[in-house]
Amino acid sequence: MTSAGRPVSPLIGRGASALAAVLVVGVVLTALLATVAITAVSVSIAALVLRSLLNSAPKR
Repeated sequence: MTSAGRPVSPLIGRGASALAAVLVVGVVLTALLATVAITAVSVSIAALVLRSLLNSAPKR
């Protein structure tokens, strides 16, 4: 009990749900950032391969 006579358990419940929400948002944002990074690497590799193919085409 708090000094005002209200139980503490609802406050703990709110804190736990807020912490869970923050963790879920953090995981989702981290996953999105990883997806963007992987996509950027894939696009850059594809661009390098295409440039190499286009540069070597006239020499054949």
